[in-house]
Order: sequence, then structure tokens, then C-alpha cells
Amino acid sequence: MFGSIGMPELILIFVVALLVFGPKKLPEIGKSLGKGLAEFKRASEDLKKTIEQEIEQGKNELASVKQEVEAATGTVAQKPESPPAVAAPEASKPGPRPIDPA
Repeated sequence: MFGSIGMPELILIFVVALLVFGPKKLPEIGKSLGKGLAEFKRASEDLKKTIEQEIEQGKNELASVKQEVEAATGTVAQKPESPPAVAAPEASKPGPRPIDPA
């Protein structure tokens, strides 16, 4: 329950706390310590749930992006190839002009 702290260590901590705080204050301190630990546990659980929700949302967004990419690659693959580029006519090429006999 307390990890590596055994029963003798717990008794020693209790005796020291009893001597330092006195028998009247010790129950109040224990109660407030218990409330603090419960609040910490609740906050850590909320944080854990929030992180798990964010991770799940990220996974869902990733899956939708993958589907969009697959759909886009499918439509690109279905389109026919464009015809080859047509060569420019000879008249539009620069070069010497024919001589006009008139």
C-alpha cells in the first residue's frame, strides 16, 4: 500500500507527528491531508482522461486525412493522361525570311 515503507517506519512517523503537532491537532492534519490527496488523485485522473481524449481525437483526424489522401490519389489515377504537347508550326519559328520577288 505504501510502497517500500514498512510498519516500523509508519509507527515512527506517527510518533514523531504526535510529538510535533500534539493529540488535538493530529486528526485535523490527517483529515486535511486526506482531502488534499483525494483532490490530487481526482485532478490527475481528469488530466489523464483529457490526454486520452486528445490522443483519440488526433487518431481520428489522422484517419480522416488518410481517407482524403486515398480518395484524392484514386481520382488522380482514374483521370486519363493528357495528350502530348503539340509542336509549334514552322512559321512561328524564328529564322530567315523568304525573299518576296515582287
